[in-house]
Amino acid sequence: MPLLKINNLSVNYGAIQAVRNITFEVKRGEIVTLIGANGAGKTTILRSISRILKAREGSIWFDGEEITGKAPDNVVRRGIAHCPEGRQVLARQTVLDNLELGAYIRNDRQGVQKDIGHMFELFPILADRKKQLAGTLSGGEQQMLAIARALMSRPKLLLLDEPSLGLAPLIVLNIFNIIKELNSDGVTILLVEQNARLAMQHARRTYVIDAGQITISGDSSTLLDDERVLHAYLGK
Repeated sequence: MPLLKINNLSVNYGAIQAVRNITFEVKRGEIVTLIGANGAGKTTILRSISRILKAREGSIWFDGEEITGKAPDNVVRRGIAHCPEGRQVLARQTVLDNLELGAYIRNDRQGVQKDIGHMFELFPILADRKKQLAGTLSGGEQQMLAIARALMSRPKLLLLDEPSLGLAPLIVLNIFNIIKELNSDGVTILLVEQNARLAMQHARRTYVIDAGQITISGDSSTLLDDERVLHAYLGK
C-alpha cells in the first residue's frame, strides 16, 4: 500500500482550473519528484496534499486513510510536513523559536529538545545562529531552517517545494545531500524542484506536470534519457 495516493485530483483557483484529474502515488521510503514548467500546477498539488487548498474533485489518501476533507493541522498530526516555496520562516523570531514552533503539535518536551539537538547536528550553522532572528539569515540558512522546522513535527512524509530556489550552486548541493540523508533515515519525500536534472538524480520516480496534468511518468533513471524530457526540461 502506498504511503500517499492521489486519485483524480482537480483543484481550482477561482474559475481557473489549476490541476486536472491528477493521479499518482508515493511509496514509503521513496523520494518522488514532480517536475514541469513554472505554473504547471506542482505547488498547487503540494498545497492540496497539506490541505492549504481544497480539492474540487478527487481524493487524497495518506497511510491508508482519506484526508481529503481534513484540516491542515490534522494532516500535520497524521504525519505530513510541508516545507513551502520561498522558505516562509518567521523572520522576527529566532532560529530556536522557529524550531520550537515547528513542533507545535507535540507535547513531549524532552523529545522536542532532543530533536532540536538533532537538527543542529544536521544543520550545524543553525546551532551557531540559534539566537539570531530568522529574517537576518542568508537564503541558504533560511532554507535549512525551513526544512529543519518541518522536520520538528516528525513527519512520515515531507513535502519539499523548490528547496534550491535562489541559492548558490554549492549551497544547493549541500541541501540535496541533506535531502538524501533524510531519506536514508526513513523520511519519505515528495519533491518539487526547478532543477529537474538534480531532482531526478535524487528521486526514484518522476512525474512530469504540464498544464495541470501528468504527461509523463516513470523511473527517474529511465526518464533522464527520455528524449521528451531531455528536450523539454533538461536542456538537451
